[in-house]
Amino acid sequence: MSYEEHRALSKDTPVRCGVVTVSDTRTEVTDRSGALIRDLLEGAGFEVTSYRIVADEPQEIGECIDIFCEQCEAVLISGGTGISRRDTTIEVVGTRLQKTLPGFGEIFRMLSYEEIGAGAMLSRAVAGLYRETLLFSMPGSTNAVRLAVGKLILPELHHLVWEIVRQAK
Repeated sequence: MSYEEHRALSKDTPVRCGVVTVSDTRTEVTDRSGALIRDLLEGAGFEVTSYRIVADEPQEIGECIDIFCEQCEAVLISGGTGISRRDTTIEVVGTRLQKTLPGFGEIFRMLSYEEIGAGAMLSRAVAGLYRETLLFSMPGSTNAVRLAVGKLILPELHHLVWEIVRQAK
């Protein structure tokens, strides 16, 4: 089957999404990136069933991912991806991934480079499969979220979940 045929078959695949914001300072009122992710997902017809803000603490991030993976086909995580000592999201997500989607981070940085130049090398983003659930981890700025969700995740989310679901049958 061609790529186009796969996408056509997958367009009605139901996808429950979880949204996690990793931040030591954000609240539900100030979490613009988490709100943007939810708005973009819901605007594209996806169901957001879970949302949480967690501190940039490896155990908290990991526990939240584990819980959300029981409830969702996709978990989108923003924040905690920098290179400071407190930024641990990529490491936590990386230890869980059973299959990686290296293209997510590669394309994210390529598109980011087109927008911001060499600073894109600081953009840590990773995606893959954990317990039959897709994990996407992206920087927490609204620009990064808009880029990752709008240009990479939304166009392929039904297809990605369909590929996982059809293999499980």
